[in-house]
Amino acid sequence: MARLTLLDGGAAPAHPAGEPRELPDAEALDAYSRAVITVAERLGPSVANLRVERRTRRGRAQGGGSGVVIAPDGFLLTSAHVVDGAGTGVLASFPDGRSFDAEVVGSDPLSDLAVIRTAGGELPAAELGDAGELRVGQLVVAIGNPLGFTGSVTAGVVSALGRSLPTMARGRLVENVIQTDAALNPGNSGGALADGLGRVIGVNTAVAGVGLGLAVPIDAATLRIVSSLLSDGRVRRAYLGIAGGPRPLPPRAARSLGREAAIEVVEVVSGSPADGAGIRAEDLILDVDGQAVVDVSALQRLMGPERIGVPVAVRILRNGRERQLELTPSELDG
Repeated sequence: MARLTLLDGGAAPAHPAGEPRELPDAEALDAYSRAVITVAERLGPSVANLRVERRTRRGRAQGGGSGVVIAPDGFLLTSAHVVDGAGTGVLASFPDGRSFDAEVVGSDPLSDLAVIRTAGGELPAAELGDAGELRVGQLVVAIGNPLGFTGSVTAGVVSALGRSLPTMARGRLVENVIQTDAALNPGNSGGALADGLGRVIGVNTAVAGVGLGLAVPIDAATLRIVSSLLSDGRVRRAYLGIAGGPRPLPPRAARSLGREAAIEVVEVVSGSPADGAGIRAEDLILDVDGQAVVDVSALQRLMGPERIGVPVAVRILRNGRERQLELTPSELDG
């Protein structure tokens, strides 16, 4: 009988047919498993189980979710919808058995992020990463408390980047959302999505279907939001008063501008800054203060607090002709 030859050129060891070969521990614990275990052991202690009590028209209701420690003196990052209406009715429980009452420091429904603070200190703070460095196919690990099962760990990959997630507030979009096939269930919201080094690169926020979970990215934009929540308890944004979406530019305008799309105005809110400036439905917004806008997310990025009450130049295309308008954004209410 011919002998099998290993790829390294050595002979295969004799082994009785039909009997399972016992693998050495180092071989059985493959690189994938080691990575997930490392993340779970490093990050697990920083993820809390949140029990939330809120008042409703029918009385008191209880809900749950997860939160991630971002500072050892008791600050946790979670999803805004997890603590919506909670006030001080939040209990944070940790894997080491400790439980603390918590209060909402600040909440931002437009990004679905919130910061809470517990009464306890010396908490294990997670390391925050940068979702901008992620690549499709990269390993990610989700840690949270789905359906009340504390400290659950699931793993998957980054399925897609740059998704948009509609929010319940004013039809705004959360930008650059991470899509993953790591299993997420109710209760995972507010929990951590980490890279293979255990750095938090997203806050789990929604389940769009089987094998389709979404997380708000941790990047420069969300860090600014977190900073505002910590310092002011809210996030200030400029407001124009339009609803719109991307639309291809007419060929002649596209050649002239060197780009393919602009924002088509679908609706103008009566009495808004856009209404006062003369912007109309079907106008195409080309740029704001000289910065091109090709979709709604690009416009949202420009509407920071520094533009509140400050006149801005808006270039539009109306009936094939360019027009220059000036408007003064107001502050977006809540």
